Amino acid sequence: MIEEFKKFIMRGNILDMAIGIVIGASFTKIVNSFVEDILMPPIGLILSGIDFSNIFIVIKKGISDAGPYTSIEAAKQAGAVVIGFGVFINTIISFFITALAIFMIIKIFNKMREKMVKKEKEEKESEEKICPYCCSSVNIKAVKCPHCTSDLNK
Repeated sequence: MIEEFKKFIMRGNILDMAIGIVIGASFTKIVNSFVEDILMPPIGLILSGIDFSNIFIVIKKGISDAGPYTSIEAAKQAGAVVIGFGVFINTIISFFITALAIFMIIKIFNKMREKMVKKEKEEKESEEKICPYCCSSVNIKAVKCPHCTSDLNK
């Protein structure tokens, strides 16, 4: 069982997946910091100084303090039940930025792969010719078609 587990762990796609998860987690932290620390403060300033992370609704007042609460953390520490939809807005914005970044990375990757495939196709075409008799692809140096045995040097 230990040997099977070692084989399973050492497979290439498992390692690739693990690396992708670690990089994805780090990327998520970067995007969250971008949204919370760089993007949302100017938006909040434009909207009369609103801090989206502190937009919340108190459903039930706290046991130790009846409010009003200056922040969502203060409300939670007082034992209040809150809906933090401002944090939810930040999370949605983070999601869209992450999705856009991933889309751009995939778009760039696909463009690079398309160029590689095109280059390989051009190289293959430069090494091949078409038999005029059977229309098969034949090596450029061939003097006889391997498919229909016609002479190609005519």
